[in-house]
Amino acid sequence: MSAEPAKLELPSSLVARAVALALEEDLGQAGDVTTNAVIPAHASAEAEIVARKPGVIAGLDLAAASFKALDADVQFVADVADGAKVAVGSRIARVQGNTRALLSAERTALNFLGHLSGIATLTAAYVAAINGTKAKIACTRKTTPGLRALEKYAVRAGGGSNHRFGLYDAVLVKDNHIAAGGGLAEALTRLRTTTGHLVKVEVEVDTLDQLDEALHFPIDAVLLDNMDVAALKQAVALVNGRVVTEASGGVTLETVRKIAETGVDLISVGALTHSAPVLDLALEWG
Repeated sequence: MSAEPAKLELPSSLVARAVALALEEDLGQAGDVTTNAVIPAHASAEAEIVARKPGVIAGLDLAAASFKALDADVQFVADVADGAKVAVGSRIARVQGNTRALLSAERTALNFLGHLSGIATLTAAYVAAINGTKAKIACTRKTTPGLRALEKYAVRAGGGSNHRFGLYDAVLVKDNHIAAGGGLAEALTRLRTTTGHLVKVEVEVDTLDQLDEALHFPIDAVLLDNMDVAALKQAVALVNGRVVTEASGGVTLETVRKIAETGVDLISVGALTHSAPVLDLALEWG
């Protein structure tokens, strides 16, 4: 009997910090001058978050926290969970509470939810495109500054995998490291004198000769950069399962299937986080 998949969750401290910064940016020192002038202080209301386009949802905790930050008694009841696929017109959540709080937090809540759901939706499209192959779709460090953890969470909600989170949690020797460090052999020789034994090491290569050279060192993965399908097939054969293979560079929904069919283990796609369109969601009043 297989285990239940782990529930997707963001750390509450991360959610609170992101929401506080976003609301501070929007409300400034004067608050919502429009809402405060138009709406009585003790008015209450109900509203629904509705999908205007089909997609995959991510960021519900951030949306809920945005409303609750302005009214701790707001009731936020989600109809779906992060990772759920929704159709046009689907109700995502119901919100009830102080009218001023709902109006003032509306844009922040929808910005988080729409942005992360857009990433999850695009990721799900890439994952579906390679269904039946052994490859996994992974994100990159091409993220919005300050939002990386949230955007990488959205990739997971869409069925993708996370690459390293930063420069601190794994080694990736890229082409500029090799150029500035005296060549591939010199860079990899230096590396193991300072890197802990638990740190994974990946090397970027763009030719089969570079790949062959890299495989003479104790590495864990190779990033096959901007190789065409024929070269990727040769690279996978050369590696022969000794290390993890990752294809990267200019991957699109039109090309990802052929790349996956070469036998690579991972396909990293920067577009997941830097080019995903926002999922169109709206807050509709009851």
